[in-house]
Parts: sequence; C-alpha cells; structure tokens
Amino acid sequence: MTTPSTIETERLLLRPFRGDDFEPMVEFYADPVSKFYGGPCSREEAWRKFAVYPGHWALRGYGPWAIEVKATGRFAGVCGLWNPDGWIEPEITWALVPNHHGMGYATEAARRALQAAYEDHGWTTAASVIAVANVASAALAERLGATIESEQQNRYGPVHVYRHIPPTSIPPTSIPPTVWSAS
Repeated sequence: MTTPSTIETERLLLRPFRGDDFEPMVEFYADPVSKFYGGPCSREEAWRKFAVYPGHWALRGYGPWAIEVKATGRFAGVCGLWNPDGWIEPEITWALVPNHHGMGYATEAARRALQAAYEDHGWTTAASVIAVANVASAALAERLGATIESEQQNRYGPVHVYRHIPPTSIPPTSIPPTVWSAS
C-alpha cells in the first residue's frame, strides 16, 4: 500500500487525509458547488466519497491530497492526481470546501500537484476533466496554462478535457520558484 507523502507550497500542505477532514467534506458535499463532484449528497454518501481518497492511493499508488492552510492548520479541500476506474484519463483534480474560495489556494495546490505528477510519478502528460458549466475550475485550468483538448461525456454530464503543458514548457518567471522547485 502506498502512503501519500506530504508536499508543500508557500502557504499550503498537501497531506494525507485524516478523520477530522471528514466534517468539512460533509459541508462541501451539502453545498450546491459540489454538483460538479457528484453532490449534493447525504452525510452517508459523503463518507463513501471521502473514503475513496485514501483508497485511491492504496490502489493506484497516487491520489488526491488533503489541502491544509499552513497559517491556520485548517482543512481547505482536495487536490491531486485522480484516475478512478472508468475515468476518461488520469487527471489533476481540485475542490475547495466552503469559505476557502477566492484565496488562490486551488491554483497553488494544483500547480504543486501538477509538478508532483510529472516529477514524482513520471507522468508525461496531464489533463483536468472539468464540467462544461464549471466556470471557476475552467478559469483555474487556464491560469495553469491548460487548453481545451476535447468535449466528452462522463458520469456527471458534458465535460471539457483540458490538457496541461509540461512544467518544462512553462517559463520560469510565470510560476513562483517556491512552487516549482525540486522536492
């Protein structure tokens, strides 16, 4: 079984999930914004979705991390490498819990997850599968330099597959060195 490493950015820790991360995920899955991630749903269903994250690491050897804000120790969301059975392709995914939007956390975490995909897990390409209606996630993918490669259907409806450029193609001045430096 692969245990997730803890990696960091200037303001965040991307770390393994803990039991106390569940309550904020219940809030997330009760919020309408979770519609892009299979919600809103009951507490019982939120538990099943939450338990998938550490299970993904055990079965794939990579997966999503819990996002923790260093300054407060608060759980802020989910970000990482995602490829459940039947998914379009391995992707970089992200979602923030209520009250953590608009602070740049998802962008910062996704940049670091993208770096980990290439440098630590040997990915040669990376995508993000984003619901067509998810304007905020589409904007984040574009901030990361990704472009729409195709439109497809997944279990949640129509999605755009965004293709990320490899870190070697990103000008060094456009990404803070604290995010892209070697781990």
